[in-house]
Amino acid sequence: MRLADAGFHDLPANIPVVQNLLATQRAFPGGPAPAEVVVTGRDLSGPAVRDAVAALRERAATSAALREPVTATLLGHGHVLVVSVPLTGIGTGPTSNRALATLRDQVLPATLGRVSGIDYAVAGLTASNHDFSAQLDGSAPVVFVFVLGLAFLLLMVTFRSVTIPLMSIALNLLSIGAAYGVLTLVFQHGYLHGLLGFTPYGAVVPWLPLFMFVILFGLSMDYHVFILSRICELRSRGASTPAAITGGISASAGVVTSAAVIMVSVFSLFATLSVVAVSIYSNGMASAILIDATVVRGVLMPAAMALLGDRNWYQPRWLARLTGDRHGHHRAVPAAGHG
Repeated sequence: MRLADAGFHDLPANIPVVQNLLATQRAFPGGPAPAEVVVTGRDLSGPAVRDAVAALRERAATSAALREPVTATLLGHGHVLVVSVPLTGIGTGPTSNRALATLRDQVLPATLGRVSGIDYAVAGLTASNHDFSAQLDGSAPVVFVFVLGLAFLLLMVTFRSVTIPLMSIALNLLSIGAAYGVLTLVFQHGYLHGLLGFTPYGAVVPWLPLFMFVILFGLSMDYHVFILSRICELRSRGASTPAAITGGISASAGVVTSAAVIMVSVFSLFATLSVVAVSIYSNGMASAILIDATVVRGVLMPAAMALLGDRNWYQPRWLARLTGDRHGHHRAVPAAGHG
């Protein structure tokens, strides 16, 4: 999956404003927006700053990552200096990101960074997209660990088992992975774009994967716990593990199916909207819930629990002490004829 801002591709190409924008770009082609180096401090019109900007121009003339012309504009009655530095690439791809890194890590420290009494920061389209994606990448592991860890602890205490939480998390991650695959196939590679009425731009909106993970994990865990509760109720009444699984799935199938149909229908309606980001989100949610309610909960979950058998209810001693279940919440029931 490649993450990139949609820009004007967020709107369908058949509406007048986008058609006018495309026509303007064809008539007056230009390069991507340059990086904007915002400089603040004292004596911005002095010789030290002028020499640093001249050195920056020389670097741009000889660097493979930067382009000319480099322009400098004083704003705010001389309190702010904005230096525009064109970058290679299309503005949002890997080439532009490498050029941005060259500007930030090599060129600026060797030029403006040598002037005392000033501060600078790099803004612009490339910088904002890169920094937003970097912030998401840095936050994603924290979000994943928090959500998965909290789910594991709650399921472990609720069902007094360490096997059930691990299986539940694995199944939920499988559903989310399938949804990511659908997003990549349809919106990044452009399959079914004619049917859905959007123009693919070779990427997915950066904030969607993490946002979908949180929402999907909550939704799928909702009816997952509902099914597990029915199974555990039958097990606690003395049913064998296969009988509890069969009975729990049968008892909850109607409710789970109805909930899935409602959610898939609602998200499918949102998928008809013209904004590409909303369409990506809605299609991803609808396909994930459909896969989760049918393949994952209807096939993989009972199959996994049947293979695990009584290991589903494995409870170490420290967990029994934590939950106050000294005798074991789910005791194995001997088979008939072997008591």
